[in-house]
Amino acid sequence: MDLVLVLLGFICMAIGIMGSFLPVLPGLSSCWVGLLLLYLTKAVENNYWVLGITFIIMIIITILDYVIPAKGTKRFGGSSYGIWGTNIGLIVGILAPIPFGIIIGPFAGAFIGEMLYDSKDHRRAFKAATGSLIGFLASGFINFLMCIIYMGLFLTIVWQNRNLLF
Repeated sequence: MDLVLVLLGFICMAIGIMGSFLPVLPGLSSCWVGLLLLYLTKAVENNYWVLGITFIIMIIITILDYVIPAKGTKRFGGSSYGIWGTNIGLIVGILAPIPFGIIIGPFAGAFIGEMLYDSKDHRRAFKAATGSLIGFLASGFINFLMCIIYMGLFLTIVWQNRNLLF
């Protein structure tokens, strides 16, 4: 049973790393479930501090994933129209069968939203859309970095308990 839990945990880790790039998949939360599955094995001693701290970090990063792109739009001079456009563009970008839709969608959404707000100020709309793109990329990078850290933690724990697991 331990091998099944370790394998499922590793699969959750892989899904989490892919999810840091693809918003359709759960990112850091999937990695945390992978850690939890590892700690559910009989070979690995429960460490509630590690699980608790990684859970709190996962919650904070998950909240920031939704806040950072909107704050990027706002920071670069965007209005609430641009923020809504960013969020709508993200959803359309995920669902649209175009290459790099998850990158193009928030940018185009923020630009269109800002153009609806003020159709004469193209420069401001482009600046807000750029802020949206930078915020989205920063959020994805933070999520990816934390997923890699969780994967490193997972592999370290597996390596330390390899004699009992395998």
